[in-house]
This record gives sequence, C-alpha cells and structure tokens, in this order.
Amino acid sequence: MDATHIHLILTHFPIVGTFIGLLVMIYGLYAKNEEVQKTALAIFILMALFTIPVYLSGEQAEETVEHLPGMSERFIENHEELAEKAVLLMGLLGFVSLLTFMAIVRNFSSLKTLKLITFVVSLATAGLFAKVGNLGGQIRHTEIRANHINQSGGIFSGDESEEHEEHEEHEKHHDID
Repeated sequence: MDATHIHLILTHFPIVGTFIGLLVMIYGLYAKNEEVQKTALAIFILMALFTIPVYLSGEQAEETVEHLPGMSERFIENHEELAEKAVLLMGLLGFVSLLTFMAIVRNFSSLKTLKLITFVVSLATAGLFAKVGNLGGQIRHTEIRANHINQSGGIFSGDESEEHEEHEEHEKHHDID
C-alpha cells in the first residue's frame, strides 16, 4: 500500500467524521448533555488527527494521477488549494475542541463561549471539507464535474470545455475575417 492508497482510503474519514461530530454536538447542545458534547469534541479531535495522514499523502496521490489520460491540472490544483485551507481549519477545530473538552472537565467559567466557538468552527470545517471532498472527487470522477454540451451534442468537461469554448471563439473570429 502506498501513499495514494492511504490518501484515498482515509480521505473520507475527516469529511464524514466531522459531519457526524457536528450532529452529535448539535444534539449535545440541544439536550444540554455534556457527556454527549465531550463525545462530539473527541470525534473532532480524532478527525483532526486523521487529517494529518490524508494531507501528507495528498502530494503522492497527485503525482500518481496527474499524468493519467483525461486528468485536469485545474481540478487537481483547485482541490489542493482548498485542502490546504481545510487542513488549517481542521487543525483549529481540533485545538478548540481540546480546549473545550478540558474546559468541560475542569468546569471553566468561559465554557459557554468555548462551546459556541467550537460549534461555529465545526460548521465551517464541515462545509469546507464537503467542498474539498467534492473537488477531490472531480479529479477522477468526470460524472460529477459540471458538464457542458457543445453545438454538435458532444459533452465536454473541465479543461476540455474551456479549450472547446476558446476554439469556438477563434472560429467565430476567423469566419468574420
């Protein structure tokens, strides 16, 4: 098993796990149950740890797929750039979750504020990771790319669509001359 396999196997954990943690946190806050809230915080911390090998294996995964037929550098770069931001936000979520967990255990006075911060950061992280996962999926799954249909009925996606549009624009100018 190489880094590409690790990336593909583990990549779903931070995405799905963060959503699960978010649902657990919502329930824990609604029920005012600190044990459930601690479970959500533990999930967030665990997902932050899972994110490390996912991120570190991403470069190798890129090197594996970037030269395959039909690969779009634009899709890879979009995924990579957003993943860098998501990793930072996940790190923040892990850190804030650890602080909040300790605040619950020690019954700190700033507990309510920490819970609110953790909840907001978890919402942002879940949303950002959903977008990163979608962009990652578009690298190999052309069926989820935003497809464009050309005049002859052919379907183009990603860079092919841009190249086709540039070609059509060039042809229009050439026909006018």
